[in-house]
Amino acid sequence: MVIKPKVRGFICTTAHPEGCKAAVKAQIDYVKAQPHSEKGPKKVLIIGASMGYGLASRISAAYSYGAATLGVIFDRAAAGSRTATSGWYNTAAFEEFAAADGLYAKTVNGDANSKEVKDKVIEMIKSDLGKVDCVVYSLAAPRRTAPDGTVYSSVLKTVGESYTNKTINLKDKTVSDITVEPATEEEIRATVKVMGGEDWKLWIEALKAENVIEDDAVTVAYSYIGPKITHPMYADGSIGKAKDDLFAASKEITEKNGIKAYISVNKALVTQSSAAIPIVPLYISILYKVMKEHGVHEGCIEQMNRMFNQKIYSESVITDEEGRIRMDDLEMQEEIQSEVDKLWAEISTENLSDHADLDGYWEDFYKLFGFGIDGVDYDADTDQNVRIPSVEE
Repeated sequence: MVIKPKVRGFICTTAHPEGCKAAVKAQIDYVKAQPHSEKGPKKVLIIGASMGYGLASRISAAYSYGAATLGVIFDRAAAGSRTATSGWYNTAAFEEFAAADGLYAKTVNGDANSKEVKDKVIEMIKSDLGKVDCVVYSLAAPRRTAPDGTVYSSVLKTVGESYTNKTINLKDKTVSDITVEPATEEEIRATVKVMGGEDWKLWIEALKAENVIEDDAVTVAYSYIGPKITHPMYADGSIGKAKDDLFAASKEITEKNGIKAYISVNKALVTQSSAAIPIVPLYISILYKVMKEHGVHEGCIEQMNRMFNQKIYSESVITDEEGRIRMDDLEMQEEIQSEVDKLWAEISTENLSDHADLDGYWEDFYKLFGFGIDGVDYDADTDQNVRIPSVEE
């Protein structure tokens, strides 16, 4: 069938298999063309491997170091006229390219929070890899079922007081004020349960208990801090409380298990998660304009390739004074942020096109779902039924 983008809210309900495949190929080609550090992981588990930073991590590990990769995803195959998710198509494409290049790549599709998926992954490591030496934790789910069966849902709210600032309506391209109300204590606790470090710790403990992770392994989880204008909504909000818990988990994993656990504070980028946060999409649009003008803009693959090769697996791990890996180092440069602040103060519906890179925002958004990729014929009849070789449907 002919597949076109259908956008509802902050997600696209369709995905294009050939577009996703071309996007994965472009990321692989980028990593192949980059210099690589001498040392690096050889057997990598990526929890949350189908899109964004997780997919870019898988590609970077595989094509920087020839690493075997085992990915955990939670995606949907095509059914009738309904396309698969972009994560499904991305994973199918990655496995196809990896196989052609002689690289081990298998995938488990299911809820990464569940014991069932953890057990399945452990069995695959035992049978195929022996032990992993790197674990990437890159989950961004809106809800989580805890081991006791309780279902928790996260919220995007402030803590303590309401917060009013500018936001953007991406559909009609208007700038207006929005007020975000504070979360209740129960909502904060639930958000920490979903997006904090509990499940990351459970993964490492399960791998350690079954002796399928190397004693000198590295594990990394992803976070964000951002500028002051987004702090009430992010760093100091309900999500920020969860990210504080994630950071505390990194310390606990290192102390209890001897595994070197890091938080990588990444750059603000267009993702399904960031698109849902009030205020943040407007900030990203302005940030894109400024960073592109300065020649320092990076996407997921540039970030992850640099993280592996220049931060974690360099001569020595490069962190800030808190022990965090700062992939937001270019974003947070004083020169960049001062220009963003100036544009933020001036921006309105009338000058939006001059003050923000809205086209770049939408370009990245559509690319998440395989649309807007050069060289893909979007008017052609396309088979939406694509298999992931290692996944049983």
